[in-house]
Amino acid sequence: MTLDLQKFYQATLPHRTLFVENSEEDQQYYIDFSSVRGGQIIDELKSTIALLSLETPTCQLFTGHVGCGKSTELQRLRKELEAEKLHVVYVDSLDHLELDDVDVSDILLVIARHVSESLAQLKLEESSDLKTTLKKVGKLLQKEIEFVEGTVPGVGKYTYDNGKVSVDFGIPGIGQVTVDSEAGVSLVAPLIGKITAKAKDSQGLRNKLRDYLEPQTQGIIEAINSELLEPSQDKLEANRKKGLVVIFDNLEKISNTNKPAQQNQQKHLFVERGQQLRQLNCHVIYTMPLGLRFSNDFRRITENFLVQPQVLPMVSVKLRNDKECSEGMELLQQMVLARAFPNLDEQERLNRITEIFDSPETLKRLCQISGGHVRTLLRLLNDSLKKQIGLPISRDSLEAVIQKYRNNTVLCIDDQEWKLLRKVTQTKKVAGSEAYNILVGGGFVYEYHDQEGPWFDINPILADAKELQ
Repeated sequence: MTLDLQKFYQATLPHRTLFVENSEEDQQYYIDFSSVRGGQIIDELKSTIALLSLETPTCQLFTGHVGCGKSTELQRLRKELEAEKLHVVYVDSLDHLELDDVDVSDILLVIARHVSESLAQLKLEESSDLKTTLKKVGKLLQKEIEFVEGTVPGVGKYTYDNGKVSVDFGIPGIGQVTVDSEAGVSLVAPLIGKITAKAKDSQGLRNKLRDYLEPQTQGIIEAINSELLEPSQDKLEANRKKGLVVIFDNLEKISNTNKPAQQNQQKHLFVERGQQLRQLNCHVIYTMPLGLRFSNDFRRITENFLVQPQVLPMVSVKLRNDKECSEGMELLQQMVLARAFPNLDEQERLNRITEIFDSPETLKRLCQISGGHVRTLLRLLNDSLKKQIGLPISRDSLEAVIQKYRNNTVLCIDDQEWKLLRKVTQTKKVAGSEAYNILVGGGFVYEYHDQEGPWFDINPILADAKELQ
């Protein structure tokens, strides 16, 4: 096969998530790094649901560095759970929440909406009972909107015309929603969708919703469980599905800022309100901010959720003793080559390295300097393609890109932080929330796992900085 430069460039875009469940090409791009990430993390999430606790709802937490490949791994998990006859609802927080301002009620509404929409697409057989119960949820939420906005003509009233059901909210910017009265989810999905879409873009509406919803969170959880999740699972089982799983991705990106009441937002959700997040009567996986693992509240989080978070570390490019991790380096090289030659086997890809790089050593240098951080590797590769303006990528072009990244990173580090970094190179440890926020949160230090457990090392992009010597 001939290398398609434009297609290769698009395949290396650093923010691209691989959707292995519905794209044959993405399946070819995917590389399984579990052997050099300290274990079968996704397999553990899967077995907890599909093997150990199929009939009892579970709530699990998944975390790791931003850009280390969590979303891609969750998409693989989704595919494998669906192969086990589970119905999986995937929610991307970035699409539905304002991550600088999130509360439990926001998350609950988004889950209810996506479960409703997903069940409508299934076209479940004999779903009259399900439609009835979902209408109750719609009426519950509609009633809440009426209280939020006051008494407005049309709010709380349905009108029927030629098989269509219309709901007029009377709220500026939301207006009227019209749906087919025979739709499998009745009014729920469009109703909640309209509310959450407007709330994401309007702080004023979010505040009004919360003024009413937050004090009644427990009642909303009970309503979603009794009127939506439990009847839905009965129908799923009747249609040969073994259960319902919600994957709530990118919640780890919520802002680490204080809410209006001067309470840290991450702590508010996962520490103060964690027990409510795990009360939904279905299997749920939330992504959690990595920094909470280093906080003094971590024990409370594990008590609230009754689990230890699963951590996705970096791909090992070297071992704890500073020797090269040959297996990790080989897999990272295959990740790069698969983006160029997805239809070839591993050996055939290796035979064509020099179509992309001026030498195998240049590819190896790219993988080593990435530190096993998947998005960083792709970013360096993508920028090298732009700088080279053609193929093969020369060592000089790659080094110029590396130097630019190093210079920009060094600008962020002060003398005290350099002292902490030198200590990490010696001890391979990071302890305490302050050290995390400075070192791990800033991308200056990466986490790796081996059979002994987690260990830390500096981002290799800093290794040649004179301040570290």
